[in-house]
Amino acid sequence: MKLATLKNGSRDGRLVVVSRDLKHAVDAAAVAPTLRAAMDNWSRSEPGLQSLYQALNAGTQAGAFAFDPEQAMAPLPRTHQFVDASAFLNHGNIMERAFNLTVKRPEGVPILIQRQSDDFVGPCDDYPVRSWEDNCDYEGEFAVIVDDVAMGSSAAECEAAIRLITIINDVSMRRFVLPEAQMGFGFINAKPATVFAPVAVTPDELGDGWKDGRVQLDLHLSRNGEPVSHPNGREMDWSFGQLLAHLAYNRNLRAGTVLGSGTVSNKAVSEVGSACLAEQRALEVLAQGAPKTPWLTGGERMRFEVKDAQGRSIFGAIDHQFVAASR
Repeated sequence: MKLATLKNGSRDGRLVVVSRDLKHAVDAAAVAPTLRAAMDNWSRSEPGLQSLYQALNAGTQAGAFAFDPEQAMAPLPRTHQFVDASAFLNHGNIMERAFNLTVKRPEGVPILIQRQSDDFVGPCDDYPVRSWEDNCDYEGEFAVIVDDVAMGSSAAECEAAIRLITIINDVSMRRFVLPEAQMGFGFINAKPATVFAPVAVTPDELGDGWKDGRVQLDLHLSRNGEPVSHPNGREMDWSFGQLLAHLAYNRNLRAGTVLGSGTVSNKAVSEVGSACLAEQRALEVLAQGAPKTPWLTGGERMRFEVKDAQGRSIFGAIDHQFVAASR
């Protein structure tokens, strides 16, 4: 099943069910007005949403209309909790080697950080930047949205609570990353609003691409129309279930919690490329002593997309432009 939220002037938008080919949609108000409402009552909402989805794909659903991703908000425009991981240790290893960083990282303990969850950005919305001197960067990630998870749940129980999967551009302002990290209390100015794909899908939509709690598909990135990378999600050092279990060790996770994977990074980076500029620039430091790839600047456009084995887009594309912020 594929779900999206369309703009209607409200903070949470209106929930629609989207066809598998992403061409059509139907209003889901008869089941749940918003995705927040659907997540709060998933066991009750899911059958009705599935019924709409099946009829939409069969071409028998009344009220179907053309799906326009430019009208989409983030699938869950705001939520109670967004946590981001750094689940691809290859990314951290590259950064540490390039810049001689010393990181206290206990063996086997995943890296997680609480993030902003009150203002997600839609897939085609312009992204406002206060200053280009803040070293604007993109970060391609996978993300999951979960149902209620009880404190102390196992990794298997947590994985079973994953209801939806999507992709994100977790924008970073690199000028602030190291200073804020050294303060020892998490990121603020380094991590502004996160951008979401137009569609979130149930795990079954990925077929063999969802295995061992990981999205084992390529994430394709392009900058200004030019392909830059296509790393695969299979190399996560912790599965989403394991990350959620660590997060839920001594707390309940409420329905609608979003968990990001962290920058997708593969050991064969020379072949598949990097999902963020910081990693690309670090590789340039290691290879030639200095970075050469510039940070993002005004008017640049980024695109993120995942396709299935038949070349069909799964989540739709994040396709947005970076612009100077106006007050």
